[in-house]
Amino acid sequence: MLISTKGRYGVMIMVYLAEYFNDGHKPLKEIAASQELSEKYLEQIINPLTKAGLLTSYRGAQGGYALAKSPSEITVGDILRILEGSLAPVYCVAEDGEVCQKQDSCNSVVVWKKIKNAIDNVVDNMTLSDLLEEEKAKN
Repeated sequence: MLISTKGRYGVMIMVYLAEYFNDGHKPLKEIAASQELSEKYLEQIINPLTKAGLLTSYRGAQGGYALAKSPSEITVGDILRILEGSLAPVYCVAEDGEVCQKQDSCNSVVVWKKIKNAIDNVVDNMTLSDLLEEEKAKN
């Protein structure tokens, strides 16, 4: 499974907003410039995150976006599932996946379940705060 550009930029945008969590909202134009994205493409990423309650939008000339929760309360898994859907490597182990006709006799389902569990474990236990700490440790 590959994470799409939308998913990757979604995480980067959320980390950027986490850096400024205590400073209020950031204008769309500023967020777009920070990630070298067009405002139109950025809106495609920000809108689902706003609808899902991870971002708060501020309207008007001085409008923009801010995290709706503390960076320690938002996981990478939250972001990716909103933008990507299921993170399962194959449909038969996805939460909303189809039931496989060979489910009872499948000799490889254990591999797919372990991969899914490993992915879930990483993304659901890594918050925006964790990513900020990792970034600070690098510098």
